[in-house]
Amino acid sequence: MKNQLEKYAQLALEVGVHLQKGQGLLIQTSIEAVEFVRIVVEKAYQLGASDVHIEWKDDELTYLKMKHAHMDVLETFPDWRKDAFTSMVKDGYAVLNIYGENPDLLKDIDGNRMVAVTKASSVALKEYRDYMMNDRARWSIVGYPTKGWASKIFPDITEEEAVKQLWDEIFRIGRVNTADPIAAWQKHNETLKNAREYLNEKSYKALHFTAPGTDLTIGLTDGHIWHGGAAVAEDGVSFNPNMPTEEVFTMPHKYNVNGVVTSTKPLSFQGQLIENFTLTFKDGKVVDYTCEKGEQALKNLLEADEDGASRLGEVALVPHESPVSESGLIFFNTLFDENASCHIALGKAYPTNIKDGSNMDEAAMDANGVNDSIVHEDFMIGSDKMDIDGITEDGKREAIFRNGTWAITF
Repeated sequence: MKNQLEKYAQLALEVGVHLQKGQGLLIQTSIEAVEFVRIVVEKAYQLGASDVHIEWKDDELTYLKMKHAHMDVLETFPDWRKDAFTSMVKDGYAVLNIYGENPDLLKDIDGNRMVAVTKASSVALKEYRDYMMNDRARWSIVGYPTKGWASKIFPDITEEEAVKQLWDEIFRIGRVNTADPIAAWQKHNETLKNAREYLNEKSYKALHFTAPGTDLTIGLTDGHIWHGGAAVAEDGVSFNPNMPTEEVFTMPHKYNVNGVVTSTKPLSFQGQLIENFTLTFKDGKVVDYTCEKGEQALKNLLEADEDGASRLGEVALVPHESPVSESGLIFFNTLFDENASCHIALGKAYPTNIKDGSNMDEAAMDANGVNDSIVHEDFMIGSDKMDIDGITEDGKREAIFRNGTWAITF
């Protein structure tokens, strides 16, 4: 296990954030991950890190604060915390999130309290988030099997057994089990690069998704850019924002999405699960929805801000035979579930998904159909029954996906 953890740490640092000599590193993680974090920190200093700062999280303390703190505390994000995060990315720190949230942690917390925390942190950390979403900072998210998360996936075995099984899946999906994980990731990134280059050359006007419960047309912005796999930061250094990643993704036009879409996996939002929901779009905006479980959480998401949270900021293509999908598991964790299934995201668009997007002001963003919001939440819509057509400028249709997998060669 120690050998696997060391390989995993090496991947997170060399392929994930691609840490450079003399660079600082901010790690955000659970206290349950302390042993793994120590391995990461040691390797970071061996790679020449100037400083490693840890931002610890504890599920029980998070729950107690959400349950008992006064509302005015939840509605406030302290300036000292905002300044700390923002100053680190401005100083060139890379950001590594070692992530394993318990999807049921806050299921009995009043929705108004959740909304207050989301709005306060989103507004306060806007500049910090902009560094990530514009690739001004190198960042990555990797999974860690906390007890609460593992037990949610494997409820019929002991916590210890559940954690072990989840580690096995993380190592398999993350290509840690290969003879040379870094080389395996380089090959995988090349495959995703070929897919995005094909789609960028096609420059479709729109995508049409059909599946049981889904008939959705997503218009794409003029000058949209497909990304996926490795990204290149402002400093010219490549990095992998998500590990695992199986997607290529681009920017929907905020005013040009029409039809109905049905979720195919649960969405974990604010520590609560939203399951079996449909959204109806008209001229880019959600105008109706149904939901079997977590309706209040879905309402909170759609109403997180005045307009942007009910419009799309991302559309992503993932073949059904991805390593995550092959597990046959629902991970109740967007980092993993979104890489098992085609997905779309409510909320803020990545400015890098449109030509010159990082240089656009708010007026230019709106004129070009770039959505802005205080949230960005992916949810899964793909399955082995999904077909996707690309619609060209002259209205011609071309098959992109059939029965949940690529219908093209790249």
